[in-house]
Amino acid sequence: MTWQVYAVRFAHRDASVRGEHFYGHDPCALDRFPISYYVWLAVSGDEAVLFDAGFTPETAARRGNREYLRSPMDTIRSLGVDPDVVPHVVLSHLHYDHTGHLRDFPGARIVLQERELAFWTSRHASRGEHAHLAEPGDVAYLVEQNLTGRVRLVDGVHEVAPGVTAHRLGGHTPGLQVLRVATEAGHVVLAADGSHFYENIGRDRPYAVVNHLPSMYEAFDAMRALADAEELIVPGHDPRVLDRFPAVTGLEGIAARIA
Repeated sequence: MTWQVYAVRFAHRDASVRGEHFYGHDPCALDRFPISYYVWLAVSGDEAVLFDAGFTPETAARRGNREYLRSPMDTIRSLGVDPDVVPHVVLSHLHYDHTGHLRDFPGARIVLQERELAFWTSRHASRGEHAHLAEPGDVAYLVEQNLTGRVRLVDGVHEVAPGVTAHRLGGHTPGLQVLRVATEAGHVVLAADGSHFYENIGRDRPYAVVNHLPSMYEAFDAMRALADAEELIVPGHDPRVLDRFPAVTGLEGIAARIA
C-alpha cells in the first residue's frame, strides 16, 4: 500500500535568528533565519493519516511574532479530506506547535509515544526550560482523551496503517517520534522536530532545544536508515520544503506534494 504525502504550512515566523535553532556556539547566531510551521497529511484511497496538529490562531497571537497563514483544516479540505473523519492523528511530541488543533479532528485515534505523555505529566514538565514549550490545555486534553480510550500510547515502533509506521527516536524530547510512509517514490521520513531544518541533519548539527544530545545524533542516523534516499527526509520547520517539492495548484505557498 502506497500513500501520497503533503506538507501543509499553516504559520510562519520571520523574526527568527540562527542562534535559536542550532546547539552550541554559532558565529552567525544573529543572522535572520525564518521558520515555518507545518502539519503533514498522508492519503491512500479513503485512508488518511495526519501527522501533528499545529497551533491555533489564539496561541499564535499570545506567543507573538507568529503569522498564522491559513487553517490547516481548510487546507486539508482543499486536498479532498474531511477533518471530521480523519481516522488517525499521530503526534510527533507535545510541544505547543504540534498539539493545538487536536479538537478539530474529533473522529481520529491519537497515536503518541507513552514516554512522551509520561514526561509532560511528570515533575519535570513545570521547570522553566520545559514549561514554556507546551500548552497546558493541550496536555490536559490529551490526558482527558486518554481516559476515554481515544489515545493509543505506544512504545517504540508502531504501525499506524499499512505502509505507515511511527518510530520513537527521542533527542529533542523524550518520546519524539517520526513518521515513515511508503510512497511510489520510496519511503519518506517526516522528521518533525527530529530535524527542524535541512541543515540540522545535513550538517549533523543538533537543534538548540535538546533533551538528550546523544539521542539527537542517533536520531539523525536512524532517519537516514529509515528513508530510501536522503532527499526523502523532510524536516519539520524548514521554509525550503515548499521550494523543493511541487506546489499543489491553488495552494501555492501553503501546500506541496512530497511524494
